[in-house]
Amino acid sequence: MCGKFTAKSSWTEIVDYIWSPPLDEGEDRTLTYRVMNDLPVIVWKGEERRTVPMRWGFPHPDNWQVPQPIHARAETIDTVKAFARPFRDGQRGIVLMKNFNEAPDVKGPTIQHVVTPGDEPVLAAAFVWRRYEIAGRETPLFACVLVTVPANPLLTSLATDRMPAFLAQEDWQVWLGEKPAGLEAVKACLRTVEGARWSMTKEARAPRRKPTVSDPAGLF
Repeated sequence: MCGKFTAKSSWTEIVDYIWSPPLDEGEDRTLTYRVMNDLPVIVWKGEERRTVPMRWGFPHPDNWQVPQPIHARAETIDTVKAFARPFRDGQRGIVLMKNFNEAPDVKGPTIQHVVTPGDEPVLAAAFVWRRYEIAGRETPLFACVLVTVPANPLLTSLATDRMPAFLAQEDWQVWLGEKPAGLEAVKACLRTVEGARWSMTKEARAPRRKPTVSDPAGLF
């Protein structure tokens, strides 16, 4: 399942999905996010949308520094204990993605593939989040998990059965809680993207450098 994606640096403060004219990237840097990184999560707070940094991965019960779980299935998000409360209480967010990685669910070395949308300027992935009070930490831990849905035909060709839940533009308000709606309507926002003009390519691995005394990093 997805454990890595990219976004533009300018998106860290974006809270709206109304782009006219199209986003001018200019010198905008591409950022890569992985599990355990702080993600810029769009949430509904009070009377406005805000972007809040949150760690990707709920804390493991025995060790908060271990991210487990990192995904929540859409089908059971309202019944599994770890996710039902934040889903019900409106602790739902959105993270913007330029593209995302997937790997086959098979034994052996992980072979990452990059999935890039065709017509969409950005993908809006659904997340749920929670605030944790951790003994020994001076500040609360805000942590989030990515919601997943059954894979579409493009991704099932990769021998994986899950993909991120990407929200349609018209579902943002319901998912975030801006627009009042029952939980069934909120859950209905989590759908597999079908018929998208996406491309998928094997991720190029950077060649390992030969280590030298002056550049020992090639050892790793």
